[in-house]
Amino acid sequence: MSSEQAAEYKRHAAELAAEMVEDGMVVGLGTGSTAAFAVAALGRRYREGLRFVGVPTSLATEHQARELGIPLSGFGEHERVDLTIDGADEVQRGTLNLIKGLGGALLREKIVASASDRLVIVADESKLVDGLGEHSLLPVEVTPFGWEATARRLAEVGAHVSPRRSRAGDLFISDGGNLILDCHFEGIDDPAATELAIGSIVGVVESGLFIGMASEAVIAGPTGVARLHVAAQ
Repeated sequence: MSSEQAAEYKRHAAELAAEMVEDGMVVGLGTGSTAAFAVAALGRRYREGLRFVGVPTSLATEHQARELGIPLSGFGEHERVDLTIDGADEVQRGTLNLIKGLGGALLREKIVASASDRLVIVADESKLVDGLGEHSLLPVEVTPFGWEATARRLAEVGAHVSPRRSRAGDLFISDGGNLILDCHFEGIDDPAATELAIGSIVGVVESGLFIGMASEAVIAGPTGVARLHVAAQ
């Protein structure tokens, strides 16, 4: 799949998801290349008369939304978010469990997702996997102080850990002022247990495992756009 094809598939998925937003909603605005298409579509719908407020999941998304004229709000004004549209780095078939956060916004993305009545994921079909960790690293956001000790604890639960760095070679700083440790696992057989194990490590702020949070995934590819839901147990 070429980058141009992938971008077109992402746009198709994002525009379909943007049609789910209704007047009066509080909408979580995701982060990343696919979510940016959704924010652009929502900006267009706002100009056409749809009225909603957005809760951005990153400073980059906040900047995009403001440029498009989308009114923004937060959890001081709204206890819940009606619908969040966001991308993902991996989407597990059947469960819709996710790896998110390679863009570095996983903490804010997870705060918004956890407060959302519906989390709709938009992606091209290359993000679909049978098991999490097949293709993607797992980002883990950690406190800057003692991050080396935190990395050693992550290694004890099976991760090969690399601190993320900026293009200049400095340690990457998230919007929340934390560091990101990119973790490679030899497959994540039990995502829920892995999320709990990582979350129990002192110094970990949040992991990029989003387990049982997505209600729907809109996946686009060469045969069109599919709306996937969690498989019945």
